[in-house]
Amino acid sequence: MPLPPPSAPRQRLHVRSVVYEGWQREDGMFDIEARLVDTKDHDYELLVGTRPAGEPVHDMWARVTIGRDFVVRELVACTDRMPYPGACDRITDRYPQLVGANLMHGFRKTLFDALGGVRGCSHLTELIAFLPTAALQTFAGLRSELEPYEDKPFQLDRCHALEHTTETVRRYYPKWYRGPADVNAANKELS
Repeated sequence: MPLPPPSAPRQRLHVRSVVYEGWQREDGMFDIEARLVDTKDHDYELLVGTRPAGEPVHDMWARVTIGRDFVVRELVACTDRMPYPGACDRITDRYPQLVGANLMHGFRKTLFDALGGVRGCSHLTELIAFLPTAALQTFAGLRSELEPYEDKPFQLDRCHALEHTTETVRRYYPKWYRGPADVNAANKELS
């Protein structure tokens, strides 16, 4: 369902495109590549000169290499277009310090503690912050929703629809449902 029509006429000024692509490598690892591109629909006056309409103000990339355990084996970042050439692109070599972090366990906190604010590039840090969900989607379909070795399905309690007390969990994952019916059943067993 698309958004409802806007309530007033308007003119578009800016486009931010963000793309994440997941790749399976021949060596058993996985690459998640991310790209952020900002463009203006009008000529944009910067202190370093005019950026014509449609030409990127930002064009930034990041690639993380992970295993099935979501541990970062390599992280590279680059900046092709930026408002301040020779300044914005000097920070990209700091991002490999995230090697060893786990995308599923405190990654965003680790990222923002190490590279948030002036310690990194705000746009690259934001782009990299969404690598965990892109990684999850990359693995979707490569693994069963119910892996036999897991205590509970990995996706449970990671979003509102799959919170353990929801109707969705009761219907599709009844073994892990912990909603009101379970409380009533437990009370009957105690009686």
